[in-house]
Amino acid sequence: MQANDDILDLLKEKRAQAARTARRGVILQPGAIGDCILTLPLAEFMKNCLGLGGIDILGHTEYIGILPGRTCVDGIRSIDSIDLHRLFAETKAFNLADGDPLINVFADYAWIATFLGEPNSSFEENLIFTANCSHSAEVITLSMKPPKDFCEHLADFYIEQFIDQSGLSLQRWRVRRGERLIKATKADVNRGRELLEEINVDFSEKLVVIHPGSGGLHKCWHLDNFLAIAKELSFGGVEVIFLLGPTELDRFTPLLSCESKKGGTIKKITPAVLLRKIEAAGARCLRDLSLTQVLGLLSCADGFVGNDSGITHLAAGLGVKTLAVFGPTKPAVYGPIGPAVTVFADSTAAFVKEPSAALQQELLDVLMA
Repeated sequence: MQANDDILDLLKEKRAQAARTARRGVILQPGAIGDCILTLPLAEFMKNCLGLGGIDILGHTEYIGILPGRTCVDGIRSIDSIDLHRLFAETKAFNLADGDPLINVFADYAWIATFLGEPNSSFEENLIFTANCSHSAEVITLSMKPPKDFCEHLADFYIEQFIDQSGLSLQRWRVRRGERLIKATKADVNRGRELLEEINVDFSEKLVVIHPGSGGLHKCWHLDNFLAIAKELSFGGVEVIFLLGPTELDRFTPLLSCESKKGGTIKKITPAVLLRKIEAAGARCLRDLSLTQVLGLLSCADGFVGNDSGITHLAAGLGVKTLAVFGPTKPAVYGPIGPAVTVFADSTAAFVKEPSAALQQELLDVLMA
């Protein structure tokens, strides 16, 4: 009799496990790489606290493609391959036929969190209707940006919104700022080493990656600061690599202008001159890498220096020793999450306009410690 009871208990547990596995969640995140990384704590929270068998991200594949297999995210879906714009129609004009592709998109999800649309908007109402065409599903609309007076971390803000709107008695969850959000694979490390071998990096020396860009010029520390740090590191025997894309080349060459006017226009240096300045600082340069290649490079780095940018969040999430320089944005709200992050802040106008020898030294002291 006891054996039969044990078998029944085992079958019940297996059925319960199967039910949990079948319940999945999805997050609609249309943002860039930094937004997606700061959404990972929410994904982990949903997965654990709701007992979901999996969590997907629906977003731009160039940003979310690196997440499965390295984070708590189980799968991704391309936001560009789905007619989500239909959900913005006026609710009274919105209709779905049997077998509509939009119904299939959300048919697998018991919980849907969206950063698209607004609360009580047509988008939200249409999404709720679509998701519930095939089964019962919960839809929660989240704000991407917190109120101006919000002073906690953005990842906490996402989770607090979810808890408040869920209607469930969920325990308050505080994001662990020292948590490693992303785990590089062996293939990532090998990919990074291949990139470094191509430019003859000495693997016996420490490696520091510098990324001087960001999503906005107002968040970019003056480029001379990065060049000065690179020069000091190189002099100390550290291998330094600047990570540049087309955006950085277009953005920073005017900032290095000699500002001599000829014919009423400011003379600007060329990207070639910028690259020579990087070389003169004793650093190497890697340009136009894919996000997967960047991840591989960072997985081989001993240190990283950057602004408030998506690549800085990526380095921090990987557990790299990350030095983030913040200007006008609030580090307490938007700071990178990771086990080895140091944030430096300078909210003065000089942040973008002129170099700061004092702040350079602060970063060097941390890097060389």
